[in-house]
Parts: sequence; structure tokens; C-alpha cells
Amino acid sequence: MSTDLFSLKGRTAIVTGANTGLGQGIAIALSQAGANIVAVSRSKPDDTVKAIQASGGKVHVVQASLDTLAPIDDIVAETKRAFGNVDILVNNAGTIRRANALEFSEQDWDAVMSVNLKTAFFLCQACAKEMVAAQRGGKIINIASMLSFQGGIRVASYTASKSGIAGLTKLLANEWAAKGINVNAIAPGYFETNNTDALRKDENRNRDILARIPAGRWGTPDDLGGAAVFLASRASDYVHGTILPVDGGWLAR
Repeated sequence: MSTDLFSLKGRTAIVTGANTGLGQGIAIALSQAGANIVAVSRSKPDDTVKAIQASGGKVHVVQASLDTLAPIDDIVAETKRAFGNVDILVNNAGTIRRANALEFSEQDWDAVMSVNLKTAFFLCQACAKEMVAAQRGGKIINIASMLSFQGGIRVASYTASKSGIAGLTKLLANEWAAKGINVNAIAPGYFETNNTDALRKDENRNRDILARIPAGRWGTPDDLGGAAVFLASRASDYVHGTILPVDGGWLAR
């Protein structure tokens, strides 16, 4: 098999939440495969930009808060202005709130659902419209979670949003596969990110989590790169509606 199947040369990828963690790792991996990167984040993704530029990649920054739909049109317009086309979307931006279900607030529910599910859907829609109009097809990669498969505890809105992402990925694949758009998702396991900082600092929870991971460690953002490049490339042209776990074996346990 030719490695050209995995080349993203000449393609443009929008990556949300690209300033740190998983989004940063994915953006760097896609760049190294040849893609132009539009890095979308609330704060300036300086470290991501430096890493991409250090390896000769091209990156354009769009600062935006994705807790409303307001920035979506600008993200698409900036992408076209910078690089001409929208070829790949990685819906990575997300947030989490923790509280017992008996005490979970409407504010914490809405904050998570807005970013993780509502904005994710409408950004998919906006990018798909561009892909259809350009008649180039495209790749959409949503970031799901282990909680797309499991219930978890104390994260009601996060579990609901990530279960929704799994269903939405399949629905969009059903509707858009015939239009040349592949819609898939990556479900990261337990990774070292800001969202899991509280878990890693909890001695008991950290111990219990590590005991269940066959690989024996938390994942790092670099661990997602290969899966992202695969789903963004021609190598996955006949892959539609899948949710690919990258979890160190967590679900197999």
C-alpha cells in the first residue's frame, strides 16, 4: 500500500480546540501529513503554531469561543480566505462540568451541551455545505469519548453530549456518504489533558483508572495522531459512521 494514501498535501483542515491537549496533537499530526491547518481556539494557540511552523507547515489562527454559533460563518470564511477550500473538519473543542446528578444545574447542562453538541453539529453543517458546493468531498472527524459507550459518574451533560456525538456521527454519515463526505469519530480513552486533571490528581480514581487500562498508562495527545491522519486521508475513503476508540485497550477490559 502506497503511503500516498495517507498524504494530506494540498488539503486544509479546521481543528477546533487546537491550543492544547488533544486538539494540539491532532493539528500537529495533520500538518506533518501535509495539511494546511486552521487552528480554532478561545485563546491564542502559540505553542501549536510554533510546532507546526517548526516542521515547515502552514497554519492560520482563528480565535473564537464556541459556546455560541456566532463564530461559525467567520471560521469557514477565514478558512477559505487563507487556504481556498474546506477539506477536513476536526470537531475537538469541548468542555466538562462535574457534579452529582441530584445536584446538577441547568447552567452546567447548557454550557456543555452548547459547545460539545450544538456547535459541533452546526459546524459540521457549515463545512459540509462548502464541501458539497466545491464538489471535492471531504472528511469530518468528531471527537467522541469513552462516555459515548459508557455512563460515567458526575458528568451528566458530558455523557449526554458525547453519546449525542456518537449518534450524530452515524446520522451524518448516512446522509452525506453519497455526497463524498466521510463522517467518523475518534473516541479517546483516558488522556492527559486539562479535562482529566481532576481525575489524575485524585489518588484513588487515578489508581483505579490505570488498573483497568491494559496499556498501563494514560494516553498522550501524540497517541491520537495516527487515527486522525487515517480518518482525514484517502486511506479511509470507504469508512463511514465509525467510532474509533483510541483507549489503550480500556473498552476491551
